Formats: sequence, C-alpha cells, structure tokens
Amino acid sequence: FYPHPMSIERSNLLSMMKLSIKVLIQSSLSLGRTLDSEYPPLQQFFVVLESCLKHGLKVKKSFIGQSKSIWGPLEMVEKLCPESTDITTSARDLPSLKTGLGRGRAWLHLALMQKKLADYMKALLDHKDLLSEFYEPGSLMLEDEGTVIVGLLVGLNVIDANLCIKGEDLDSQVAVIDFSLYLKDTANTETPKDESKMTAILDQKHYIEELNRNLSGTVTDLQAKMDSLEKTNNKLVDELTAATDRINSLCEEQHTLKQENEVILQSSQRKEEVTLQDSQVELETYKQSRQGLDEMYNVVWTQYKEEKRIRQELERELELQVGLKQEMEVAMRLLEKDTHEKQDTLAALRLQLDQVKTLNLQMFHKAQQQEASQLEESMSEMERTMIELEQRQAVEGSSSVPRLGLETDLCSEKEQRQSLQRALQREQDNSTELRTQLQQLQGLHMELKDLKQEKTKLQQRCEQQEQALQEMGLHLSQSKLKMEDFKEVNKALKGHAWLKDDEATECKHCQKEFSISRRKHHCRNCGDIYCNTCSANELALPSYPRPVRVCDICHSLLLQRSSSTGAS
Repeated sequence: FYPHPMSIERSNLLSMMKLSIKVLIQSSLSLGRTLDSEYPPLQQFFVVLESCLKHGLKVKKSFIGQSKSIWGPLEMVEKLCPESTDITTSARDLPSLKTGLGRGRAWLHLALMQKKLADYMKALLDHKDLLSEFYEPGSLMLEDEGTVIVGLLVGLNVIDANLCIKGEDLDSQVAVIDFSLYLKDTANTETPKDESKMTAILDQKHYIEELNRNLSGTVTDLQAKMDSLEKTNNKLVDELTAATDRINSLCEEQHTLKQENEVILQSSQRKEEVTLQDSQVELETYKQSRQGLDEMYNVVWTQYKEEKRIRQELERELELQVGLKQEMEVAMRLLEKDTHEKQDTLAALRLQLDQVKTLNLQMFHKAQQQEASQLEESMSEMERTMIELEQRQAVEGSSSVPRLGLETDLCSEKEQRQSLQRALQREQDNSTELRTQLQQLQGLHMELKDLKQEKTKLQQRCEQQEQALQEMGLHLSQSKLKMEDFKEVNKALKGHAWLKDDEATECKHCQKEFSISRRKHHCRNCGDIYCNTCSANELALPSYPRPVRVCDICHSLLLQRSSSTGAS
C-alpha cells in the first residue's frame, strides 16, 4: 500500500513549515531586533508559506495561457474579515505590482506586519466551501494540515517585522526553498545562552497555551453563533417556503398575464390588420379620388377656359349692347322729338284739313247751287233759243241781224259754260288735292302709329336688353364664383398634399399622440391627419360624389364660405 502523492506533499510541506517557523522564531529571539525584508529566515518563511498556499491550487485558463495565483483566495479574506480591507486595498492599488502573485506576496507581508496572519488564515480555513472554488480536493488548505499550519502561525505574533514593499520586485521573485538553513548542527552551535533561550521558549509556550484557551473561547462563541445561524437558517427556510409560494402565485399570475397579453396582442394584431385594410381602402379611394380629381381638374380647366372665353365674349357683347343702348337712347330721344314735331304738324294739318273740308263743302254747295241755277237758266235759255231758232228757221231768213245776235249769244254761253267747266275742274283739282293731303295725313297718322309701335318695341327691346344685362351680370358673378371655386379646387389640387401615415405621430389640432384606441383619419379637404374627435364632420366636396370626412377647421371655413356665397 503506497500513500497518495498529495498526502506526502502535505506532510513534507507541513514539516518545512514547522522548521521554517521554528528557525524564524529562534533566530529572531536570538537577534533581538525588528526583522526586515532582507532577513534570510524570513524570506524562506514566505517561500515555504507560498508553497503551502500553492499546493493543490486550481489552474486558471485565460487567452494568454494557464496560471496559478494565490491572490484569489487571499483577496476573499476581505469579505470574511472587514479589518483586512486596508491591507487588501493597499496590495491591490500598488502601482509597482502587475501580477496576482505579486499582490498575494505583498498581502502576506502586510498581514505579518499586522500580526494577524494567523487570524486571517483561520477565517479563510473556516470557509472551506469557498476555498473549494480555488483548491482541488486533497490540497493542503482543505485538509487538517492547513489547520495545523494556522496553529503554528500563531507563534509568529511575537515577531516584530518592518517590511518595505514598495522597493521590492515581488512580481518576478523566484521562490526557491534553501535547505541549508535547516541542516546546521545544533549541537555545535550551542552557546552559554541556551538556558535563557529555553526560558524564552517556555514563555512562548505559555503564551501559545493562553492563545489556545482564547481560541477555545472563540470556538464556543462561534458555536453559539452557529446555533443562532441555524435558527436564522430555519427562519430563512420558512421565509424561503413563503417566498416559493409567493413565487408560485406570481408564476400563476404571470401565466394569466401572458394569456391576457396574448389576447391583447391578438386583438392588437386584428386591429392592426383592420387598420391596414382601412389604410389600403383609403389609399385606393385616394388613388381613385386623385384620378377623378385629375379628370375633374382637366374638365374644370377646360370649363374654366370656356367660361373665360364666354365671359370675354359676353363682355364684348355687353360693351356692344351698352353702345347700342346709348345709340338707342339717342335715337329714342330724337324719335320722341320728331314724334312731338310730327304730332304738332299733324294737329296743324288736321286743323287745316277741317277748315279746308268746311270751305270745300261750302264752296261745293255754293258751286252746285250756282251751277244748278246757271244750268237751269242756261237750259231755259237754250230752250228759249231753240224755240227761237226753230221759229227763226221757220221764218227763214227774215233778217240776218238776229241770227248774228244769236250766234254771239251762243258763243258767250259757250264761254260761260267753259269757264264754269274750268271752275268745276279747279274745284275738282282742289278736292283731289285735299284728298291727297287727307291721304297724306292718314299716312302720317299710320306712320305715327308705326313710330309708336316701334317706340314700344324699342322700349321692350331696351327692357329686354336691360334684363339681359342683369342676367349677364348675374352670370358674370356666377362665373366669378365658379372661377374662385375652380381656383380653390386648383389650389387644393396643387397646394394640399396627402400626408402619409408614418409622417404623423400626433393630431394636428389637439396635439394628442396616436395609439391603438386613438386612430388616424385623413381630412379629405386639406389632406392632414387628425384624430376621430377633431375630424367627426362630413361635407360634400366638389371632388367627391358624396359627403366625406373633413376636419373641424375646414368644416368651419367651408360653411362660412358657403354662407357668404348664398348671401351674395
């Protein structure tokens, strides 16, 4: 049966530690002064202690390579013993130290100067569960040899050491055990002072015994602490069970919350799908409305050009009608003047006609009476003459003188008869002239009627033209309104852009952010995005066949514009 190599190493290191501590204590007592870092037995003690701490130390792997460092377990003493914070901080913050080995050596030097190296090592060995992270099973620090070494380190509290750490190169020192210090013959080196040395050793032994008694008291205290820790552990176990119950309830609540979250997520996804479909429908309607607006814009533009052309023609025709109206007014004034003159002339002619009629009737009656009387007289005279002629013919030529008288009488009668015929002819001419004047008067009367009819026609035409001018003015005002509407539509088509959904994060009117409950809505007039509260109105727009959604601002503006248009 061969022992395990690690047990042999532990026993060897324990023996070396005993020898190094013995030699250090003996040499320091014989020297009788404060030790410094150049003292060989002290250097060998640190080398042996470092070898003990490195025994069974786990290898740390890194990107650079593998390394063993005693700084890890020594640094953990800071958590176990708060009074070691100063030396740990000093060893960690020294600028000359670059490696963990150098910091561990500095920490050992500082702990020895504090005379608390044994206390720190004991606190470290009391927590072997923590040491198992740094040491492999069977290492010296995890076995009984470590406890023995801690008991041996208590004797070093009698040593006063003054070690300078800043000037030493602790990172690159080579740890080699020098056995020559322990192979000297003690029999040849005895001096007459052995008795005093033995006395000192006995005093040291008594000190160690007293220290062990103190340690046993400390152990009892620690046992009491262990009992209290067990009670605390039981309480913690109870609290742990309560915490587990609470954790289970929280897990159940978390499960319910996850289910609610899934339901909310599904509902939000459905709402998002609905919103996406609405946005697609709005996009399609926007495209259709845009196409319709383009077509309407083209139609409106052509109508605008046609209305502009018609307006220019109407303006020119209005100018012509105004000129004609002025000319007609001048002609009407001239016609009225001429009518008044003709009426005066007609009245004078009527008066003259009446006078001529009366004179003509008088003369006609007189002429008829005279002519009838003269004719009767002439007839009677002719009868008498005929009788006389017949009588004369019967007598035949009784004498020539009466015959000549009869001839002269007959010639005079003929002349009178011719003069009467001429007078009658003159009267007939006068009557024909009067008839012609009467006909002229009748023509003038008819012409006056025609002029009155023409005047009434001209007045009616003037009234019709005035009514046409009023209608043309109304049409022009309507054309102006249509032109303004066309301009507004053109401005709406050119100026207002359809705002994208991702460009708006809040309502333009109330400045509230959009969310799942507060959706986005486009105003069909200005193209901006509003919430449902600020765009709940609907109006009929020129670019849409039915009432569509508009914002509150556009709603008020459009109503005001429509009211002003209706009033005008």
